[in-house]
Amino acid sequence: MTTSKQQEQILREAFRTMDAYRAQEIREAYYKVVEGLHTLAESLEIADLKVGDSNDHALIGEHVIACTAMEAMKKSLLGRIL
Repeated sequence: MTTSKQQEQILREAFRTMDAYRAQEIREAYYKVVEGLHTLAESLEIADLKVGDSNDHALIGEHVIACTAMEAMKKSLLGRIL
Protein backbone atom coordinates (compact mmCIF):
# COMPACT_ATOMS: atom_id res chain seq x y z
CA MET A 1 0.00 0.00 0.00
CA THR A 2 1.31 3.42 -0.91
CA THR A 3 1.61 6.23 1.59
CA SER A 4 0.13 9.67 1.03
CA LYS A 5 3.60 11.02 0.21
CA GLN A 6 4.18 8.24 -2.33
CA GLN A 7 0.76 8.82 -3.86
CA GLU A 8 1.54 12.52 -4.15
CA GLN A 9 4.79 11.74 -5.97
CA ILE A 10 2.95 9.37 -8.32
CA LEU A 11 0.38 12.06 -9.11
CA ARG A 12 3.08 14.71 -9.63
CA GLU A 13 4.88 12.42 -12.07
CA ALA A 14 1.62 11.68 -13.88
CA PHE A 15 1.05 15.41 -14.39
CA ARG A 16 4.64 15.95 -15.52
CA THR A 17 4.37 13.27 -18.17
CA MET A 18 0.81 13.71 -19.42
CA ASP A 19 -0.27 15.75 -22.40
CA ALA A 20 -0.18 19.45 -21.49
CA TYR A 21 -3.70 20.00 -22.81
CA ARG A 22 -5.08 17.20 -20.61
CA ALA A 23 -3.21 18.50 -17.55
CA GLN A 24 -4.64 21.99 -18.11
CA GLU A 25 -8.12 20.57 -18.58
CA ILE A 26 -7.87 18.72 -15.25
CA ARG A 27 -6.46 21.81 -13.51
CA GLU A 28 -9.29 24.03 -14.77
CA ALA A 29 -11.96 21.45 -13.92
CA TYR A 30 -10.59 21.04 -10.39
CA TYR A 31 -10.66 24.78 -9.72
CA LYS A 32 -14.17 25.10 -11.19
CA VAL A 33 -15.40 22.35 -8.89
CA VAL A 34 -13.85 23.87 -5.78
CA GLU A 35 -15.11 27.36 -6.63
CA GLY A 36 -18.53 26.05 -7.62
CA LEU A 37 -18.97 24.10 -4.40
CA HIS A 38 -18.05 27.14 -2.34
CA THR A 39 -20.50 29.33 -4.26
CA LEU A 40 -23.23 26.70 -4.04
CA ALA A 41 -22.82 26.21 -0.29
CA GLU A 42 -22.84 29.95 0.37
CA SER A 43 -25.84 30.60 -1.90
CA LEU A 44 -27.85 27.81 -0.32
CA GLU A 45 -27.12 29.12 3.17
CA ILE A 46 -28.16 32.66 2.27
CA ALA A 47 -31.28 31.46 0.48
CA ASP A 48 -32.26 29.36 3.48
CA LEU A 49 -31.97 32.39 5.75
CA LYS A 50 -34.54 34.16 3.58
CA VAL A 51 -37.04 31.35 2.95
CA GLY A 52 -36.04 28.57 5.31
CA ASP A 53 -39.11 28.73 7.53
CA SER A 54 -41.43 28.28 4.56
CA ASN A 55 -39.68 25.14 3.25
CA ASP A 56 -38.70 23.34 6.45
CA HIS A 57 -35.09 24.49 5.93
CA ALA A 58 -34.59 22.08 3.04
CA LEU A 59 -31.97 24.40 1.54
CA ILE A 60 -29.75 24.17 4.62
CA GLY A 61 -29.74 20.40 4.21
CA GLU A 62 -28.40 20.88 0.69
CA HIS A 63 -25.89 23.39 2.05
CA VAL A 64 -24.58 20.71 4.42
CA ILE A 65 -24.18 18.29 1.50
CA ALA A 66 -22.19 20.91 -0.44
CA CYS A 67 -20.00 21.50 2.63
CA THR A 68 -19.39 17.77 2.91
CA ALA A 69 -18.31 17.71 -0.72
CA MET A 70 -15.91 20.60 -0.04
CA GLU A 71 -14.39 18.68 2.86
CA ALA A 72 -13.95 15.66 0.60
CA MET A 73 -12.16 17.81 -1.98
CA LYS A 74 -9.78 19.05 0.73
CA LYS A 75 -8.63 15.44 1.13
CA SER A 76 -7.69 15.29 -2.55
CA LEU A 77 -4.01 15.56 -3.30
CA LEU A 78 -4.79 17.42 -6.52
CA GLY A 79 -5.13 20.73 -4.72
CA ARG A 80 -1.62 20.40 -3.36
CA ILE A 81 -0.24 19.37 -6.73
CA LEU A 82 -2.08 21.85 -8.93
